[in-house]
Amino acid sequence: MACDSYIVPAVLGSKGEILDIGQRTRTVPLAIRRALILRDRGCTFPGCRRKPKQCQAHHVTPWALGGPTALHNLTLLCWYHHNLIHHTDWSMRIRNGLPEFLPPAFLDPERRPRRNLLHHQGGAR
Repeated sequence: MACDSYIVPAVLGSKGEILDIGQRTRTVPLAIRRALILRDRGCTFPGCRRKPKQCQAHHVTPWALGGPTALHNLTLLCWYHHNLIHHTDWSMRIRNGLPEFLPPAFLDPERRPRRNLLHHQGGAR
């Protein structure tokens, strides 16, 4: 029966907010966006100071390739860095719950991961 129905799996937070809606929809619900803002506090690309209102949610594993619309697969990126990730050899991943960026080999042959710590200065992280 479930195969023929339109069931969307969802993971809810402690107050019933949606934190994971699976792969059914690409659009990021408001509850997930709020969780992204709390975690990322702005564009996560190293050195970028753009605030959350200037950012878009980005699927780390692309939605079209099966990446879920879930906090563990999303990050905030400003328009410029969102395009950079999509159209250059920069890549990214989520490690230990935080976004990391791997530069192209021509910038760093070892491709050492980088994080944006500007939004977390003086914080617990």
